[in-house]
Amino acid sequence: MIRSMTGYGRGENMENDRRFVVEIKSVNHRYNDISIKLPRFMNAMEDAIRKRIMEEIARGKTDVYITFETFSADDMLVKVNQALAGAYVEKINELKMQYGLCSEDTLGLVAKFADVITVERIQEEEEVLWKTLLPALDGAIEKFVQMRKREGNALAEDILKKRSHIQELTGLIKGRSPFVTEQYQQKLQSRLKELLQTVEIDPQRIAQEVAVFADRSCIDEELIRLESHIQQLKEILHQGGQVGRKLDFLVQEMNREANTIASKANDMEITRCTIELKSEIEKIREQVQNIE
Repeated sequence: MIRSMTGYGRGENMENDRRFVVEIKSVNHRYNDISIKLPRFMNAMEDAIRKRIMEEIARGKTDVYITFETFSADDMLVKVNQALAGAYVEKINELKMQYGLCSEDTLGLVAKFADVITVERIQEEEEVLWKTLLPALDGAIEKFVQMRKREGNALAEDILKKRSHIQELTGLIKGRSPFVTEQYQQKLQSRLKELLQTVEIDPQRIAQEVAVFADRSCIDEELIRLESHIQQLKEILHQGGQVGRKLDFLVQEMNREANTIASKANDMEITRCTIELKSEIEKIREQVQNIE
């Protein structure tokens, strides 16, 4: 099964009054670009988180958001800067005496000053945090991958429909191709008779001209290669896995053959089919850009 590079997943886990929430989202990208945003105290765990995600993701621009909440008083430590608080009290009392102020709420005033009372998070062992984080991370990854698979399945079905249309158009071009040389010969003879009238036309000279035209406008090789690419496209989609780059290269080759056929074709019907053919290939190319 192929996977899209577009996806979203969310996981949550709460243990011992601590909660982790993990969100993962991604869009298409040439490489595997993973950006992780997490609380500062978890920076040491970033590499382990990245490795876990890379086990499931091979390509795409992926943003990971990790939030942490604690509802346990044991996780927090309140500190009072006694020296700083004493300095504030001393200066407040000096102001009271100097200006005759009578406010009694000195404690409330001092508590509002920065750095007098601070709250610090007690450092927890990384292994303990990881055990709480991992279920949330795995849950987000699982939902994320499931969405990518659903999107990938829809892409594959759409590409296969367009492939069938390309195969049909290729068959029309292939069936039309043998008649192009015959029509050219008939038009050439008719035109020469019209121009030369009573002058006798050399059949050998006409045959040479027709042979040159047939060689110049022959698209047999291009059709054979295009048919091979069409078959490979189906096989790769059924093969599944990380096939985005392979499909991208294959579609480029299909477009190359279509362009060559268009440049060689000297027939309105083949030209019409080729234009439609290139349009379908371009639609597939756009879809392939989002396959992992």
